Amino acid sequence: MTNALQAPDKGDVFLRISAHLAERTDIASALEAVANEIAEVIPFTHADLCLNDRPGWLSSYEVGIQTRWSRARTRVDVSPIRDLINGHCDFMLCEDAMQDPRQTFEGSCSEPIFNHALRSRVHVLMKVMGQPIGTLNISHSTPGIYNGETVQRAQHVADVLSPYFHALHTAELAQRAAQVGQEAKAREEGLRRGALDLTQTLERERQRIGMDLHDQTLADLTRLLREVTGDAPPGRDHLASRISETIGDLRRIIDTAVPSLLELFGFLHAVQVHLERAVGSAPVEVEVIDETDGAPDRLNPTVRTALFRIAQEAINNAARHSGARRIEVRIAPMARSGLAMTVRDDGCGIPAEVRRNSGLAHMRTRARLISAELDVLNDNGCALRVMLGDRS
Repeated sequence: MTNALQAPDKGDVFLRISAHLAERTDIASALEAVANEIAEVIPFTHADLCLNDRPGWLSSYEVGIQTRWSRARTRVDVSPIRDLINGHCDFMLCEDAMQDPRQTFEGSCSEPIFNHALRSRVHVLMKVMGQPIGTLNISHSTPGIYNGETVQRAQHVADVLSPYFHALHTAELAQRAAQVGQEAKAREEGLRRGALDLTQTLERERQRIGMDLHDQTLADLTRLLREVTGDAPPGRDHLASRISETIGDLRRIIDTAVPSLLELFGFLHAVQVHLERAVGSAPVEVEVIDETDGAPDRLNPTVRTALFRIAQEAINNAARHSGARRIEVRIAPMARSGLAMTVRDDGCGIPAEVRRNSGLAHMRTRARLISAELDVLNDNGCALRVMLGDRS
């Protein structure tokens, strides 16, 4: 195994890396272009760059194995390399990451480590003008293959890569910034249309409630009035039974319009009840987890109701369409008193062609109306996450 980590015979590896990078204009293809040269310096099963995205988030670019890390951004606080990103160490060297608590702590985004047996891992900072821009991360399925010399080699590679990838990343950010105006207008128009759709939906709901009250409750009360004022009024027991039925019908109408469980017993209880009702008698394991000590019930009532409606829709979709054996709703804290609600199932996921359906569109609109972000990730099922920022 020591021979596998001998320094490469060719002394022009870094020159070849520079030549390859000079021909590339995007991060993913640039990393792919230099993968063989990196492997000459440090053999790997998986390698990736984690670059600082917006504050508190990382974007990953991978070679060797494609994992969920490059399919969605990762929060720094759940990243296996958070200690390095947060400046708690100068590098990270893991003999077996699958047993390293720095990488596999509770809540960490470490599934790829276990799914692909990424045991030996080395992580070093990428810097430009002394400022960290991200990390270079190299992994191997064989435990204990890397050592202190590997860290030095990885740092040399990172030093060569950093200015190039910083330039590519800066260009990518500039391109995003150039699109901000158009995207803002598109979001504004989408929000306007979404609000109009919701208004129309609410109007239809009011009409439905009015018809239910007219056709059911009012009709029942009218019949009762005729019976009570007729020549042969009904007996007390019959009258009590009829009134009880009318009250029950009225309560069902009210419950469809107002989430009374939410008001009476709180967010978690209302979600738990809805989840159990949604799966019915199907053999589905359900769980609601709150890691925030009841934070949803401290939200503005409008925000809380919107969050509950999103949870209802996501749960309904999972129960009806995913074929899941487990559905979980988790409320987790985010930085600066924010929170994230994730509805996760282990079912078939959402087909790409279905992602524009009205249910998902309404959930996105509800999220925008309360200034929340909504992400959908298909990974061993479906995970719908709503992220609310600082609510103070």
